[in-house]
Amino acid sequence: MKYYAHSENSLDEKHSLSKHLRQTAKLAESFACEEKYKLIFKIAGLLHDLGKYQPEFQSYLENGGRRGSVPHASWGAGYARILKILEASFAIDGHHKGLPDSAAWKSDTEPFCRGEVSGFEGIKETFIADAKINEADITIPDSLKFAEKSHREVFVRYLFSVLTDSDWLSTEEHFDKDTFEIRAGIVLPIDEMIRKIEKEFSEKPKDGEINRLRNNARDQVLRKANMPCGFYSLALPTGMGKTLTSMAWALQHAKKNDLKRIIIVLPYINIIDQTAQVLKTIFGEEWVLEHHSAYNEGEYEDKENCSPTQQRKKLACENWDYPIIVTTTVQFFESLFSNRPSQCRKIHSIAESVVIFDEVQTLPKEVILPTLRMLQDVQIIMKTSFLFCTATQPAFEKRQGFDGISTIYPLVDDPVEIYRKTKRVEYHLLNELNPLNYLELLEAVMRMGGASLVIFNTKKAALEFYNCARNEGNWEVKYHLSTAMCPAHRKDVIKKIRDDLGKKKNILVASTQLIEAGVDFDFPSVFRAIAPLEAVIQSAGRCNREDKLSGYGNVFLFKVQDGGMPDKTYSACAGFTEDLVKADINQLYTHDIFAQYYSKVINLFVEPDKYGINNARNEFKFKTVNDSYHIIQNVTEGLYIYNFSDESRQLLHSLEYKEFLSRDDYRKMQTYTVQVYKYFIFQNSAMCKLMPQGFMIWYGNYDPETGISVAPIEADKLIV
Repeated sequence: MKYYAHSENSLDEKHSLSKHLRQTAKLAESFACEEKYKLIFKIAGLLHDLGKYQPEFQSYLENGGRRGSVPHASWGAGYARILKILEASFAIDGHHKGLPDSAAWKSDTEPFCRGEVSGFEGIKETFIADAKINEADITIPDSLKFAEKSHREVFVRYLFSVLTDSDWLSTEEHFDKDTFEIRAGIVLPIDEMIRKIEKEFSEKPKDGEINRLRNNARDQVLRKANMPCGFYSLALPTGMGKTLTSMAWALQHAKKNDLKRIIIVLPYINIIDQTAQVLKTIFGEEWVLEHHSAYNEGEYEDKENCSPTQQRKKLACENWDYPIIVTTTVQFFESLFSNRPSQCRKIHSIAESVVIFDEVQTLPKEVILPTLRMLQDVQIIMKTSFLFCTATQPAFEKRQGFDGISTIYPLVDDPVEIYRKTKRVEYHLLNELNPLNYLELLEAVMRMGGASLVIFNTKKAALEFYNCARNEGNWEVKYHLSTAMCPAHRKDVIKKIRDDLGKKKNILVASTQLIEAGVDFDFPSVFRAIAPLEAVIQSAGRCNREDKLSGYGNVFLFKVQDGGMPDKTYSACAGFTEDLVKADINQLYTHDIFAQYYSKVINLFVEPDKYGINNARNEFKFKTVNDSYHIIQNVTEGLYIYNFSDESRQLLHSLEYKEFLSRDDYRKMQTYTVQVYKYFIFQNSAMCKLMPQGFMIWYGNYDPETGISVAPIEADKLIV
């Protein structure tokens, strides 16, 4: 009898089960970053579809039936457990439904261990005979040894990713061989990329103190590229060229350690756009993959006219098999902590990579311990190097009461001197940080004169100040920025602000903290409501950014009456910052102030493993971890803004009668969508409409200056 894994392809050929198992095993083996992993990867590939030898499954393939009506994953998982290859057993059990919690895995596999599954011995013998397996092929002489439970847990994730990708690739080769073959041959051309980035540096100006500091810092960094895989930090002030310096180090480090790809992880989509474009300009469009929720490269191309590069990019969004990847913090970490096959498929590509984290101070403090523990486990098990880049380096190192990273090597020898020589701003306290009302704050901003950026902690405060300033002062233009405005609106306003600053116009901008990272404004004066220290320092990065003033830029810290805070942790950290700057504002000029601050606020105000994720990982509760770990905790819903513009109205009318929306449709809609809490929709249901396709429309007011408009004081609590 012949046994099959999948039904007929376009050539009317069924997929031989033994061929599928062997091909999956071969692919899985090829993904091992260490020799000692190859055998267990191969065994997982051989056993994963053992259950398809059931007569019921072969009948299902022949005669049809409900998808999933003949479960098969637990058979291979049960056999792997009998063989005491528990890591493979977990991965096989979850290769369709997702990695289970240990209790569910035991429930799935226990009947096989107890000999309670009718026909199991016969199926096993059929598998051995049909796949021409020797017992030695599915026996591990020495079990892998792991120093920590979490090392073993991350190995299961690695194996699960390898198995999932190998299984899907083998299936793709059967059903769509042309697509399968398009994936091949994308290798990181390290020497050519090093040559290109060196050429880029050679063409940059070398005169002036700042350029000398940049070049000296880069030389220091590159001298440390030959070190082994591990954890590294690059702490440089704003404007010192972290992006290209870190990339140059990553290429040299990858060459020395024989690593396969470079992954750049950024917190905000607007930074991704700009970083990806810089890298594409230097290295070429074909070597850089941009992948995040709003934009997956190649996804929206016309398939008929799609170039091979565009097709490869589209496919590489599935498994990250690409030389340079630029992605988001959410995409990276929620894949690492996921239990779902589609998300986990890319995890094995993190092995043998250099991962660069930019703006690491944005990682949420409530999950910082499980985040750092996961990175340490990945580094040990998967031969990966991590580089933390920021102007404000958090205290991620291990210390008493904080189980952080044992050793992080700094790439810059003398940051104190660099920070001293690149000082661009002076900090001041408005009214000694005694609370001001909005009119008093406005008067202080007007007294300063010139273009000013005023940053608040909440949308309510930004809106109230903007309304207060609408008819006051002699500014040429006044702008408002917050997440109550849809992305198309914000993008347009940011462009206008940049243009006006370039023309040296006298403008006023009232904004929330959305501009604190990745928006390269350059104001002579910045006013910042007292906030956590990272927000204060990031805000200062929008002041005298290009160092074009004859003296220093001015950053004024203030408190506003009833200004509000986003949450309790933010408020506590802001209070701590207030005490710090009141005691000695000159501390803000020292390069290591943020690391000291970070270690203290973690101890005082934050539960750094608030959801018990490290314990859940040690207990192999993969589904629980998936459900608990989120970079963005609050559940929100998108509201499509009908009344933003003629374009937003026309787009809706072109989509409202479509039965199904494509990814391209959703991508176009995102630019006119505001994220709100569900309670906002509940409170304003008369102005909202749920469409049959599942998205929600806002038919209510939309202010052309300030965005979504309804009882702003209450709406502030609801709009993200």
